[in-house]
Amino acid sequence: MSLTKEAIQHITDTALEAAGKTLATLVPTVVLPESSKVVDLEKYQALRSRFRGTFSTHSLADFSTYVADRASDGSRGFINQDEMSCMLLFNLGDTATPGHADDRAVLKLKASAGYSAAQTIGGRALSQKDLSDWIEDWHQYLTPVDDAGAAIPIAKAIAAVRTITIKASSESETTVGDTSASRSAMDQIEARSKETLPAALQFHVIPFEGLTERQITLRISVITSGSVPVLKLRWVGEEVQREAIAQEFKAVLEAKIGGTAKLSLGAFDLK
Repeated sequence: MSLTKEAIQHITDTALEAAGKTLATLVPTVVLPESSKVVDLEKYQALRSRFRGTFSTHSLADFSTYVADRASDGSRGFINQDEMSCMLLFNLGDTATPGHADDRAVLKLKASAGYSAAQTIGGRALSQKDLSDWIEDWHQYLTPVDDAGAAIPIAKAIAAVRTITIKASSESETTVGDTSASRSAMDQIEARSKETLPAALQFHVIPFEGLTERQITLRISVITSGSVPVLKLRWVGEEVQREAIAQEFKAVLEAKIGGTAKLSLGAFDLK
């Protein structure tokens, strides 16, 4: 008597269902019918098979405390200086005993309000009112200075920005000879203020929580090509300061958690 394919499959499924064949895995699993489907039984246990999850924070202090409490000899951290972030993997393992890398802590520093304001204002075309309002809003962090670097009171700096006027003058020169004639003209446009207009604004701000205070110099320029003056602020040495802030971020992480986890610059792909 020969058996059909369907009959053989039914007998196999019945045997698997009766035996509940277990597999030699860390997370308890059994083979059940429906083409020997593997089912994860962890959710039916009293406890999880292993600790896993992701702790995410913007706080450098809380990140450091969490890592210090959880880190082991195999913990690895990867610092992204461009993003001012760090990912710490507690169960990465190594090439001989690779881990699941699903127990981790992620730090993503959040720029302070003042640092965000400095980044946003740089390079923008501002009206007199826009700039005077901005100076007024952030006056507790600002020191206006003149060309010589001498401090200017905030009230006078605001008044100077609000009272800028544009003065235009024209000069022409004509030369006549026996066989030729020439004429030249020169227009001069100058922006003036009743008060001493600041040459720059020194912005004192802590860029990210846990880092030291920085002085950002915002140089003021006045554009006189239109009927009303337009002002711009240029962050002097922006790239250099950004790099210094990123280097400080790495140094602070090394000091706080370098003794409990091995840190590297770069990103790690978890796939």
